[in-house]
Amino acid sequence: MGHVGLGCLSRSVPASTLVAVRRTEQRRAAIWALYQSDLLGRPLEQTFPRDTHAFTRALAQLVLDHQPELDELIRTHASGWSLERIAPLERSILRVGLAELLYPEELPGEHAIPPEGAIDEAVETAKRFCGAEAPAFVNGILGAVLRELAAPPGKT
Repeated sequence: MGHVGLGCLSRSVPASTLVAVRRTEQRRAAIWALYQSDLLGRPLEQTFPRDTHAFTRALAQLVLDHQPELDELIRTHASGWSLERIAPLERSILRVGLAELLYPEELPGEHAIPPEGAIDEAVETAKRFCGAEAPAFVNGILGAVLRELAAPPGKT
């Protein structure tokens, strides 16, 4: 995973931008930890480096706590794809995106990421680390879940 060097940023960059950059990296660290745990069958705690940020740990644990529900949503919206057929890294990206869409209040921090921001983060991560088809696949599933959440009761 790449390292974001903040030293090259000018002093005129708002603090909120710096927090967003760090949050992106923390989010990606949670995705990588979940990916390693899923792929290697290792306990999640063994996949974190010693200096892992609290947000990364909380996000990864949130995914584990709600994984059956998250996986069911993926199965429901990934028409024609079984969960096992989806690449492990894409599964981890989808799970993190869904956790942030569904349970933002369970994560540490002053402000939860808006739903569209959670989708954008997941799509950008898929663009950077997955195959050419992954970003559209991730966007399609997360967008469908968001539309379902926004639909009036009885209209899903």
